[in-house]
This record gives sequence, structure tokens and C-alpha cells, in this order.
Amino acid sequence: MSTSSSAAARDRSAQKNTGRAGLPTNVLVVGVGGQGVVMISKVLAQVCQEHEYQVKQSEVHGMAKRGGVVFSHVRFGSAVHSPTIPMGEADVLLALEWAEGLRWLPYLNWERGTFIADTKRIVPPFACRNRHLGAPSGYTNVTVDTVRSEVPKSFAMDASGLAEALGNVRVANTALLGALSTALDFPIDEWKSVLDRLVPPHTVEINRRAFDAGREWALGAPEVEPSEAVTVPAGTEFIEQADVQVHIEAAWCKGCDICVKICPERCLALDDHDIAYLSDPQACTGCHVCEWLCPDFAIRVQRQTADASPATNPNS
Repeated sequence: MSTSSSAAARDRSAQKNTGRAGLPTNVLVVGVGGQGVVMISKVLAQVCQEHEYQVKQSEVHGMAKRGGVVFSHVRFGSAVHSPTIPMGEADVLLALEWAEGLRWLPYLNWERGTFIADTKRIVPPFACRNRHLGAPSGYTNVTVDTVRSEVPKSFAMDASGLAEALGNVRVANTALLGALSTALDFPIDEWKSVLDRLVPPHTVEINRRAFDAGREWALGAPEVEPSEAVTVPAGTEFIEQADVQVHIEAAWCKGCDICVKICPERCLALDDHDIAYLSDPQACTGCHVCEWLCPDFAIRVQRQTADASPATNPNS
């Protein structure tokens, strides 16, 4: 096939994806650290490269391990001149976290664009500034229905719940990748082939299942409201008190005492083995600061209504 024929074929494929022959397709992937934003964008970029598209990718993941914002611009077509997507020009906005999806909505072309978002809510510490026990967080209250009224092609899926049902909550991003595949005109086998190369060998099967489940869900497109459920590893135990559950994985804690020093309520301490524990459950407001600043990912906090329990040290 000649160079001109190849370019024409790419333009026809691009037109299937966006309806705009000769212009690049713009996909924006957003989320927070640890959700797999970069992996999704890498899979997409490689699929595009296998079709001989010109691809430009730009990503920012700064303080990702601290729960910071992560986003990746992927642009592909016969000619792409800039790596970043102009505001209002994204053909697909894929959000791995609900509030991040809303934050980046101005970048989506609301008329022709597709919005796909996980309904998982990760509440940042600054949204929990009310120090009173049981106080509501400052997290957005924008609903799926509100978004759908503005953006016709909107899909909100419980990807984390879907992945948990498959047996591994960490493949939620792959489920969203499967949903993304329904919005772009590439063969399913090519998505899976690239996915197989980029994920660890022992996770290929579960990632393929998650991809298929996400794609199947998107083709059915049910409406899902944001959920406050927080997934916790099976077999773990909780320290319970009014409104808050705090789980500290002793095997992961390295005793750095960052959580102890940063806790605004001074309700954490280190035991005799330098393992963090909740020393004053009644003072904890569930602000999530310890969870998001723990470098070892050893702390999980869940706000809920529960009967107060006495302070205990689970590691003693």
C-alpha cells in the first residue's frame, strides 16, 4: 500500500472514531495516583501505533503516590502537531475517579464527545476540613443524572465493584479500558494483545476478564449512581468507632511515624514494635489524611455510622 493510500485509510478510521476526517482523535484519561491512568494511556498509544497513526502522549503524575492528580493526553491521527488536548476538544474523557471526571469535563466536547467514569469516590483530605465527628465531607454532590443532562454520551460504571466481583479490585482500570474500547474503532484482539504485553504475566487472565466485563457493561450502558463503598482486602479486621473505621496493615507499616505527626486530631501512635495504631478512636474524624500520606499504603479509613468502641491496640 502506498504512503498516500495508508494516510487515506487512517483518515477513514479516524473519521469512524470522531466523525472528523483529517483531524486527530483526542482521548483524555484522568484519575488519582495508583489507579492505573498511565497504563491505560500506554495501551491506547500502542494500539494506535500498530495502526501506523502518528501518536502524541502527554502525562502528568507528580505526587501520584500521595494520592495526587494524574492525567494523560493521548492524541492520534494521520498528523498530530501538539501533545496536549485543547479545552473543549476531547473526543473521549475517561475518568477513573468521579470527582476527577467532573473536574476535567470542560475539556470534553459535549456535543460529540463520550464521558466514561468510574463511580468510585476518593475523598481527599482537604474535603474533610470539618473536624466534627460525623460531619459531611466537601466532596462533590453532582450526580450521574446531572451530567447526563448536559453530556448525552455519558457512562458511569462501578468499575471497582465490577473488578472486586472478578476477584481483584486492582483491575478496575482494565474494566474501564474495556469500556473505552467501545468508543474507539479498533479490533478487540488488538486491545487484548497490547494489554497482554503491558501487564505482569501472572495477571494476564484476570485483566482479560476485566476487559471483557468492562466492554460488556459499556455495550449495555446501565446507569450507576456514585457509591461510598470502600473496598477492603478480604480477611482484614477493623478498629470500629462512631462513624469511622480505620484499618492498619501491620505487615506493611514501617514505623516512619508520618501518620502520627500529621494527624490533626493526634489520635494515632506507634506501639512497642513501631507499628501505627489508633490510640484514641473517639477523637478520629475520618479525615483520611493518614491514609493519603502513608508512603506504605498501610492505612485505610472508612467513614460510616457505627457504635462507639473503646480504644484498642490491634498490634499489642
